Amino acid sequence: MMAKIGVLTLSDRASAGVYADESGIAIQKILKEWIIGDLEFIYKVIPDEYDMIVSSLEDMCKEGCDIVFTTGGTGPAPRDVTPEATEAVCEKMLPGFGELMRSVSLKYVPTAILSRQSAGIKNKTLIVNLPGQPKAIKECLEPIFPAIPYCLDLIGAAYIECDENIMKVFRPKKK
Repeated sequence: MMAKIGVLTLSDRASAGVYADESGIAIQKILKEWIIGDLEFIYKVIPDEYDMIVSSLEDMCKEGCDIVFTTGGTGPAPRDVTPEATEAVCEKMLPGFGELMRSVSLKYVPTAILSRQSAGIKNKTLIVNLPGQPKAIKECLEPIFPAIPYCLDLIGAAYIECDENIMKVFRPKKK
């Protein structure tokens, strides 16, 4: 089964065409390097609008995305509402994802404590909030990704394999 991955960039300026979205493109590039096999991406760039984020996340789940990565909208600014929209959509939250991303980011910038990345599950879709900067995306994806394929196994989503020379994933040994 081909993995279907949603990439949702949340940016008022990128959605208005003020500048090109680099973050959503960076996510796709990284995943293509790590994951073995065919991938289908559903990619959208929308403004930081709570209702639009909720409906886009719900649509991507209905369209059968195994994972949805959001980028942007996780800071403390008034327009940053991605974690709230994610929580509204999800049935279960997975706080460990955000905790690990912040912990890793603190090695690079003291402002990582301002970040509100999160993750959760809606039916058979894992939703992960990533930061909005391409450099920070890679720094955050590297430590959390080893757990993602097994999480997908547990929720009944697509089976994902990675190039072990680039990204080692963890699955418990079968007895």
